[in-house]
Amino acid sequence: MHVTVLSTGGTIASTAGATGASPTMDGEDLLADVTDVPPGLDISVEAVAQVPSFEVDRETLTAIGDRVSTLAADDATDAVVLTHGTDTMEETAYYLDVVHRPSIPVVLTGAQRRPDETSPDGPANLRSALLTAFAFREFEGVFVAFDDEVHAAQTVTKTHTTALGTFRSPDAGPVATLDHDGVHLHRKPQSESLHLPDASLEPTVYTVKCGGRATGELVDAAVERGADGLVVEGTGLGNVPPAAGRAVVAALDDGIPTVLTSRCQGGRTIPIYDGVGGGARLDDHGAIVAGSLPSQKARIALTLAIDACDGLPEIRSLFDEA
Repeated sequence: MHVTVLSTGGTIASTAGATGASPTMDGEDLLADVTDVPPGLDISVEAVAQVPSFEVDRETLTAIGDRVSTLAADDATDAVVLTHGTDTMEETAYYLDVVHRPSIPVVLTGAQRRPDETSPDGPANLRSALLTAFAFREFEGVFVAFDDEVHAAQTVTKTHTTALGTFRSPDAGPVATLDHDGVHLHRKPQSESLHLPDASLEPTVYTVKCGGRATGELVDAAVERGADGLVVEGTGLGNVPPAAGRAVVAALDDGIPTVLTSRCQGGRTIPIYDGVGGGARLDDHGAIVAGSLPSQKARIALTLAIDACDGLPEIRSLFDEA
């Protein structure tokens, strides 16, 4: 079985420097620290980028996706393991699943502790990703393997700034877990995301976070800057204060696709409440409800949907599947 390891930088490849930590190690370096590479794997290594994941821009994300797609179409490649920073790992995983939906398993992994810190977790996570790639060889989709758990791209999110078990799938749980006996499935590994093949990241979508007493000024500013779409992160089930609600309604009246999400990590965004900023009232005005998608993934989905869809009704129907 042939696995291609694509390195992109991130904490797993970073070491301390005079002005702060930055990626300095390549994929070969990372593999060298894995003391027990799973048998039966033929592994090749490539570099796609060398950045912390908070610097992954549209061009870098597109390049990662193009390379993954090319490898997935190559009969000589059975799986891809992608080393990546944890800050935006879930966005990259979701983008790959939505746009490219690879026909082979693609497993992202990384680290919370650098190689030059005490007890780095990168080698164990990389080994877990390789084990997962082997175990999932008959399946397809994009996954995150981290701290002995494997999560689907659709549901995974980073939940803690430093904890080793930072990645969780609220409500859904992991697809699989790892222990001394190997990889154990909890449900069928597969893509669980909507599919928008060939969609681009060209549209400009702003995210506006709303808490108590939030005004509509940031929504207005995004509209004035020419936003193609908006993601508005509300409280609870997807509600915003009245001033923000009026701004959202104005944006909708201007024809700007606007998605409502919740700041809660678990549960779905559901239009229940009346009131100027209530989710039900905003839904009546044409807002799109994100369902289980958090803001960061809703922004990717809306960006791609604006590029791929013909008008608001089609975009709305796509989010019904999200």
